[in-house]
Amino acid sequence: MSTPVIQIGGVEKVYHMGETDVFALRGVDLTVSAGELLAVMGSSGSGKSTLMNILGCLDVPTAGSYVLDGIRVDGMSRNDLADLRNKKLGFVFQGFNLLARTSAVENVELPLLYDRTGRWMDTRAMAVEALQRVGLGERLDHQPSELSGGQQQRVAIARALVTQPTLLLADEPTGNLDSRTSVEVMALFQALNEQGITVIIVTHEPDIAQYAHRVIDVRDGRIMKDHVVAAPRRAAEDLIAMDAEAAAIAAGETREAA
Repeated sequence: MSTPVIQIGGVEKVYHMGETDVFALRGVDLTVSAGELLAVMGSSGSGKSTLMNILGCLDVPTAGSYVLDGIRVDGMSRNDLADLRNKKLGFVFQGFNLLARTSAVENVELPLLYDRTGRWMDTRAMAVEALQRVGLGERLDHQPSELSGGQQQRVAIARALVTQPTLLLADEPTGNLDSRTSVEVMALFQALNEQGITVIIVTHEPDIAQYAHRVIDVRDGRIMKDHVVAAPRRAAEDLIAMDAEAAAIAAGETREAA
């Protein structure tokens, strides 16, 4: 059996709104093994974003336990959580969150510069390697405004990868992308997962969830369903099929024009 990267037990999150307690999570149990590609689904207000924030050490549970890659997380100080995030986690967001007037390589290099442990030596070389890994080796000096939406998301993924994380967390990573670009991004996530990176994707899109190995459905602060995907779709194969369909349509239009 694979080693768990995530183990949470009885996790609750309560927000105090005046005299009212709002339960965002209600006794959640979840184990994620190394090498999984997990999709977290749920409607707005279901608790999936709160769960992602806790898994990403951006928030702390009101009750319950959390062990990340063998390290007990609940009860840590803010500084210790920040160090743990930098060592273990990579984040990809829907809005890319890139610095506007900063090159791609400089955006990717930023997490290395914020690391207080002094682990990294040649940070620029590491940023270049991360961009090459996501297919943007020729776009190192381009600013976000000079890149397409898909390319910007690849820069964001490279930034998440540059610290060599144990776990990659992606919150609605295809939310701002068109259909084809979304599949391209999922092909990249699948490729990275096959290289050994554990990936968790929060999404409200069933089509995107079909690329995962396993899907959990969150509702009213609880995990209502947890099922393995028998035959995950292969994004690389879908891209080939999309290209073939586009070529066939173009050929038909050409014949009609003639």
